[in-house]
Amino acid sequence: MRPVPQEALEKILIARATELGIDIRRGTTVEGLERDDDGATVQTSAGPLRAKYLVGCDGGRSRVRKLAGFEFPGTDPTITGYQAVVELDAPEKLATGWHRTPRGLVASGPTPGRVFTAEFNGPPPRRDAPITRAEVEAAIQRVSGADVKILSMTMATRWTDNARQATTYRMGRVFLAGDAAHVHSPFGGQGLNLGLVDAANLGWKLAAAVKGREHLLDSYTAERHPVAARVLENTRAQVALMRPDPLTSALRAIVSDLMKLPAGNRYFGEMLTGVGIRYDLGDDDPLVGTLAKDQLLTLADGSEERLYALMENGGGLFISPLERSLPQDVHVARTQGGPSMLVRPDGCIAWTDASSTALDDALARWF
Repeated sequence: MRPVPQEALEKILIARATELGIDIRRGTTVEGLERDDDGATVQTSAGPLRAKYLVGCDGGRSRVRKLAGFEFPGTDPTITGYQAVVELDAPEKLATGWHRTPRGLVASGPTPGRVFTAEFNGPPPRRDAPITRAEVEAAIQRVSGADVKILSMTMATRWTDNARQATTYRMGRVFLAGDAAHVHSPFGGQGLNLGLVDAANLGWKLAAAVKGREHLLDSYTAERHPVAARVLENTRAQVALMRPDPLTSALRAIVSDLMKLPAGNRYFGEMLTGVGIRYDLGDDDPLVGTLAKDQLLTLADGSEERLYALMENGGGLFISPLERSLPQDVHVARTQGGPSMLVRPDGCIAWTDASSTALDDALARWF
């Protein structure tokens, strides 16, 4: 498992959005929001925008969430942390990797110049205040104990373990996704995957709603809210395991032993990547509700194709050695053998030939 840098991922997404003709407006701020039964009007610094549906993907301090009146309960921060890309005068004094010290947590690398610190002495007095080089330098020195100085700083963010989640992701025609719907500490790097799967789950349902299947939107909160709630609990647990005290060290040793077991390693790996989720679709088959894993399929004509390649058209996918008529939005891939499976556009398995639900019922529900 190798992480993809956020900057690289953003370039891919922007290129695809541009290819599809999406209007991307930078430097435009949301100033007001009005809703009615037919849509939402957003007042922006560049003028009003009207849409049938509005999705707030505007981060942890979401204006859309606040203006729409979503409740956002959770736990208050206990950590002051920094993440920065810097040039140090003596980088060799700062050990590469993650290190717990008597004063907190410090990490260096793998990206050159990337430094991460955490101190468990409460939140910063003003998280939105400008970050100075001296502030980050002092935090690195305190936590690591290394006598290093910052020569230049390319990027810096201040973070905490504030953990909150909207009670619902939908209020009428207004939705939340990503950090606007849930915030937590960056431990485990789960926020990006969580937000991407939010978007994948909601995006195809919005497209279906425009075509008249608006009932699908009711499943968005039901499916995604429990997933984020579990991530919040996971990140709270990770914060507890990072604290620099003897009791925590004893607990860490036990958890480390559990992670060495194949089942424990798989459990934590699937949780961090987000592939271990299962939506409750009311089916007895344990595969139904999970995200389909990529595999090599042998098609009816003898050629081979990967499952994920067959899913790239954005519609549903029915894989089976059998022939049958299906809705227009469902692509058919006939195989030479193996199980039959119906996959939603977001990659969720909606039916298999071992399901307790009839295929016709699954098709009627999702397509």
